[in-house]
Amino acid sequence: MSSLPNRFYHWLRHPSARSLANEERTVSGFEHLRGHKYCLLVTYKRSGDAVPTPVWFGLGDGKLYVRSEANVAKVKRIRNDPRVRIAPCSVRGKPLGPPAEGRARVLDQPSDEEYAEAALRANYGLGRKLYERAGGALGTGTVYLEIAPA
Repeated sequence: MSSLPNRFYHWLRHPSARSLANEERTVSGFEHLRGHKYCLLVTYKRSGDAVPTPVWFGLGDGKLYVRSEANVAKVKRIRNDPRVRIAPCSVRGKPLGPPAEGRARVLDQPSDEEYAEAALRANYGLGRKLYERAGGALGTGTVYLEIAPA
């Protein structure tokens, strides 16, 4: 059974978020995300079912970076299957542009994590600091994901 916060996020998610998994890819790379604050990260279950999740992100050197709790399902799915789809979206996950394909990995080097954090900081600034101070910060069990274009 999923946790109460997860059920809330699933309920809040825009109905069209799932449609992104079936759209044809029309862009390569992640430059189409510039100027957006959220992207829809689509990961895949072992069954092949797509799971869309709106996330904050940062861009650097043609790659996309995301921070997440280490024990959440999207990280487990990425460890099992690195294929992902990425598209700009609203806070609720409504796609706002075409999808791009990517391959994700969990970063394990402190220097890579510092670079990923800098990319995130560059995209959010003060708004992210206020969110984290208000209690939205992730706990100590966090990981950074690096997504390269496929």
